[in-house]
Amino acid sequence: MADIKYQVGVLTLSDKGSKGERIDESGQILSGMVAELGHVSRYQVIADDLDKITMVLESWVDDLHLDLILTTGGTGLSPRDVTPQATAAVLDYEIPGMAEAMRAASLQKTSRAMLSRALAGVRQQSLIVNLPGSPKAVKENFEVLLPVLPHALAKLQGDPADCAVE
Repeated sequence: MADIKYQVGVLTLSDKGSKGERIDESGQILSGMVAELGHVSRYQVIADDLDKITMVLESWVDDLHLDLILTTGGTGLSPRDVTPQATAAVLDYEIPGMAEAMRAASLQKTSRAMLSRALAGVRQQSLIVNLPGSPKAVKENFEVLLPVLPHALAKLQGDPADCAVE
């Protein structure tokens, strides 16, 4: 299944970005980094609004059947940071190891990483991962996940191969 190209969605959560007051660097970085995994078939910048985020995530999974959805932004502690709540509302189950790995790697660079509330999990056969909003952090965090994403996506697609690494 190594040659499969997956359908990817990149969703940026930013009040300023949604109003055109800020350029979405983080979403653009992610769009470039997923090229080896697949095609970015959906890219959108929306405001930090719980209902809107939930609606987009549900639609991208239920209607468009995207394989991977990467969110950027809204994972901190401010009152408008609601990405984890919206994600939790749509997930069938979490994959805590992915979020833990991102935080562990980030803690090597900054103590503020422990403030991240990012989640990763599955809805139907789609993997949804929350990433930070800063360009530097989104790149660093995605690099942590990149080695396991092909295997994770293959498993979600029904790959029967054993998971043991040889």
